[in-house]
Amino acid sequence: MFDKLAYYFSFPLVRYALIVGLLVALCSSLLGVTLVLKRFSFIGDGLSHVAFGAMSVATVVDVSVKQAASGDNAFARWITDVIEKTNSMVIVLPVTLIAAILLLRTGQNTKIKGDSALAMISVGSLAIGYMLVNVFSASANVSGDVCSTLFGSTSILTLSISDVWLSVGLAVVVIAIFLIFYKQIFAVTFDESFAQATGVRANSYNLLIAVVTSLIVVLAMNLVGSLLISALIIFPALSAMRIFKSFKSVIICSAVVSVVCAGSGLIASILFSTPVGSTIVTADMIAFFLFSITAKILRRE
Repeated sequence: MFDKLAYYFSFPLVRYALIVGLLVALCSSLLGVTLVLKRFSFIGDGLSHVAFGAMSVATVVDVSVKQAASGDNAFARWITDVIEKTNSMVIVLPVTLIAAILLLRTGQNTKIKGDSALAMISVGSLAIGYMLVNVFSASANVSGDVCSTLFGSTSILTLSISDVWLSVGLAVVVIAIFLIFYKQIFAVTFDESFAQATGVRANSYNLLIAVVTSLIVVLAMNLVGSLLISALIIFPALSAMRIFKSFKSVIICSAVVSVVCAGSGLIASILFSTPVGSTIVTADMIAFFLFSITAKILRRE
């Protein structure tokens, strides 16, 4: 087994996948604790549906522009080269960020409550995305393309070095924001009204949390797929809360659990040829089960 792992890790693509996977796991675990405590866990699920719709739009734009530029002149070839080099994240990331802002603003409207706004945006985006993929299909295997986007695929093993650097940059931004605004996020998480009374701009930091969550969703799409992102955010936080009680200890434990599960899930998927996203989520579920048993044993003692 070790020889097999050594052989696989001799390929740069596998190393790229491991780096991105661990970064995504670390970032998702940091915000996961806050989202769970604020009972806003499914914002990740809603934004992941928006990201799926944006990914569909990016695919349609890519296909349409390539067809329009399918000529023999130099300009057409230049347009085609630009499209091929442009990552779909250029479209997916801004759309998801805008959706995070709209979701928060709509959720504060007295006519549309937060859960209704979340359902409206997520289901609408999912439906539009699936319709666009079917109408403007880039390949004959539409069902396979949709399943790969929703549940993750081997695309994590086809990352380029530019994808890796983009993921590293976004991960650094997420970690830096969390560390710099740690006290404010802590205050908004536990008592938003008191934090606002003491001068903390709660609405601004809620918006910051939503924006950072959208960054994590975009990062995690290639790893676990859009439908499994919530599991990556929720399970490590819930596992840590089984044993630890303080905010800082829960975050540290959640980060360790998330990184270990992501690494072990990636390695298991490579060794046994299982879906990457499902394997990582399964590892998170096993960790939650073990932490729950450990918590019960400790309470008995």
